[in-house]
Amino acid sequence: MQTFVRFEQLPSYSKLTSQAELLRQQQMKKLFADDNSRFTSFSVKAPNLFLDFSKNLFNADVLGDLLALARDADVETWRSRMFAAEHINASEDRAVMHVALRDRSANPIMIDGKDARPAINAELERMRLLEQKLRSGEWKGYTGKTISDVVSIGIGGSNLGPLMVCEALKAYSDKRFTMHFVSNIDGVQIAEVLGKLNPETTLFVIASKTFTTQETMTNAATAERWFMEAAKDKAAIAKHFVAVSTNRKLVTAFGIAEENIFDMWDWVGGRFSLWSAIGLPIVIDLGFDQFVELLEGAYEMDQHFQSAPLAQNAPMLMALMGIWNRNFLGYPAQALLPYDQCLHRFPAYMQQAEMESNGKSVNWAGEQVNFGTVPLVWGEVGINGQHAFYQMLHQGTDIIPADFIGSIEPTENVPGHHDALMANYFAQTQALMQGIDADQVRQELTAKGVSPARIEEIVEHKVHRGNRPTNSILLQKVSARSLGSLIALYEHKIFVQGIIWRVHSYDQWGVELGKVLAAGIQPELDLARGINPAHDSSTIGLINYYKQLKKKP
Repeated sequence: MQTFVRFEQLPSYSKLTSQAELLRQQQMKKLFADDNSRFTSFSVKAPNLFLDFSKNLFNADVLGDLLALARDADVETWRSRMFAAEHINASEDRAVMHVALRDRSANPIMIDGKDARPAINAELERMRLLEQKLRSGEWKGYTGKTISDVVSIGIGGSNLGPLMVCEALKAYSDKRFTMHFVSNIDGVQIAEVLGKLNPETTLFVIASKTFTTQETMTNAATAERWFMEAAKDKAAIAKHFVAVSTNRKLVTAFGIAEENIFDMWDWVGGRFSLWSAIGLPIVIDLGFDQFVELLEGAYEMDQHFQSAPLAQNAPMLMALMGIWNRNFLGYPAQALLPYDQCLHRFPAYMQQAEMESNGKSVNWAGEQVNFGTVPLVWGEVGINGQHAFYQMLHQGTDIIPADFIGSIEPTENVPGHHDALMANYFAQTQALMQGIDADQVRQELTAKGVSPARIEEIVEHKVHRGNRPTNSILLQKVSARSLGSLIALYEHKIFVQGIIWRVHSYDQWGVELGKVLAAGIQPELDLARGINPAHDSSTIGLINYYKQLKKKP
């Protein structure tokens, strides 16, 4: 059992609680008016991005106390322990070393007494060779035709990461292959994908760490049946299926050739695995050189996270602002709002990374916590969100802090578009911070000739109270390198928050219970089978209703 001090017992906790009572009475726009250097003081340049956190409801004293909180929690020691491959994933007794996958130095990477670098480099080389064979046309299908379509079958991190990156970096693809991603066990998705394909020119990438994940293996079996209806010969599978897994026995039993199995390691969690062979679809779509750029960007952020002083450390500052908003100001959610169409899948990707990691309610000692851990993480492309849910962000009863992510240069330069987009990016954070008070509304409406009586009828409806916190992140351009840095920024934010909250960020036991129950229920859905009477009455009633209306095959 690890010895630790609970989050709420850390020396700086009570001081921050008192600070929050004072800050709630403050207005951010006054903090800016009183300090001309606020932006300079509360922004930081990090590898391949710029972070402005000045539009949060805090001051220099609060930041000092938050930095003290990080030191009280011994975050720097835990950071060293993670990079040293100690088993900080204590509940599963594993190292947490996704950072090793993008370590671009030549130094040994010792994990459990063995240098992991040769194995990592070997997998990278195998990924490079596969992409080269596919792109050159050397790899041919069972009828001698080259591959035109690639279907990635996985779920969770095995799907969200590669899908997000391929979408974000679409402008850098040579479009040699048409990429398809299948994750949902709902047959609609795979039926739609398979309906577009020719089995003679399709390659399937099956990504499952254990090769037992129900959703992935159900879709893989459907893909195999579809393929075999055309190919007839089981040996043809070797030319059209590759796998990323640790379970070589099950993969070879499936029919995938030994040389087409790419390795994973138990020190890489699924939601942090796109840096591994799980990223094979990225390599195929964008080319190996772009994948290396992605690794380089993440590695640069890793170095920044390890070496930058806490007060200039971007992941640390992001994490501390999040803890301030969540635990001391009591804000329940966090919005991710990319102002770049390339990043339209980024909020979904980060939902898993954050909420699966820190969505925990017991601390390291197994004690129930009495504070909020990860907020509800959600989001959408910002410009679309403005016409959907920004009404709530500006005038709703809940204050929702938001991260605004934008780029200085577009990946597609269509005249007149990017400046219009970014004008909204800048305006929205300003509006959320400043708001508009009743006197300003009256002046505005008076200038428009609205009658005094009408003004008084509508003035309160037009008031924006402001004081809505935001972080602004600016990339020069969405590229493989900047995207790598952006992802790593959030990964390290997750780590810091988990350490301060004293929760295990790298397990996901909460995912398992539903899977276990589903495995027991599925046979009961057969019309010839009975229903387990131990189920609650609601579950029994729903299953009965389903079976009564279910069409017989």
